[in-house]
Amino acid sequence: MNTKSEFDPRSFAVVGAGPVGCIVAAFLAQGGYEVILCDVIPDLLAPAMDPGIIIEGAENLQQKVSRTITNIDDLAGHDPDVIIITVKAHVLPLIASAIEGFAHDGMYVVSWQNGIDTELELSKILGKAAVMRAVVNYGCGLVGPGHVNMPFHHAPHFIQELDPASASQAIVVADTLSNCGLKTDHTDQIVSMVWRKTVMNASMNPVCAATGLTMSRAMNDPIVYQIVDALVKECLKVCRANEISLGWDYYPYAMEYMRSAGDHKPSMLMDIEAKRRTEIDFMNGKFVEYGQQAGIETPYNRTLWALVKGLESK
Repeated sequence: MNTKSEFDPRSFAVVGAGPVGCIVAAFLAQGGYEVILCDVIPDLLAPAMDPGIIIEGAENLQQKVSRTITNIDDLAGHDPDVIIITVKAHVLPLIASAIEGFAHDGMYVVSWQNGIDTELELSKILGKAAVMRAVVNYGCGLVGPGHVNMPFHHAPHFIQELDPASASQAIVVADTLSNCGLKTDHTDQIVSMVWRKTVMNASMNPVCAATGLTMSRAMNDPIVYQIVDALVKECLKVCRANEISLGWDYYPYAMEYMRSAGDHKPSMLMDIEAKRRTEIDFMNGKFVEYGQQAGIETPYNRTLWALVKGLESK
């Protein structure tokens, strides 16, 4: 096993050329690292090489990546040191199976995604030693291929290894991202951080997806607000029942955070409008699952989960 001093990643692969992936790819490339951007849709990749990924908003830069590929199996020939996964969680089993074909000791895979247990989906196939989980704190949307709007950037981001033996490598990855302009801290509290973020995502995203409302409009509608509030409180019951600590002041923090949300569409609403599958299974679906595990009824999460799955089926 590498030690911190031995692990010096120079080559990164970013899987997913959506807004989340474009941002991390551009920052890593700006830092002088080799960056391979992978997506199955060639049109999303084309601008990444020329004129380069454009980010506007809270951060502003234009940056070309080293190369692009449309098949994750092609990464075998490039042997990246770190693979950062930014796609929707429902495709993780396929991606992990593909990576398994060329993975080796010293290669690490980071779940740079929304949702609960995404890192466990990867570790089922790749093992815990190779997998890291991140919590990402920026908002983004795709203006067009390779062109990202970034309305906010609330650094730092956070990362943690699944296997304590890989802690020094996770620290190196965090330092590398920080040096590139994406301030990232190593933590030993990633589970709590994932759930803190997902409570808000599970309370806001499906409500917007089902109603078509932007975040600020949902929070300022007195009737819709009651559903958001009820979802937060139900999610907190599930957290407590599963002994996941969010902090004593989490409820007022979460409500204030969502009240200050801008007049923009969350990713789940954009997915529904674009007729794409959402991440609902790794958000509200997980609160239903963990609620059942602890004997907690979750009628609000179950209802929103069902409504969004119904919208997906259209």
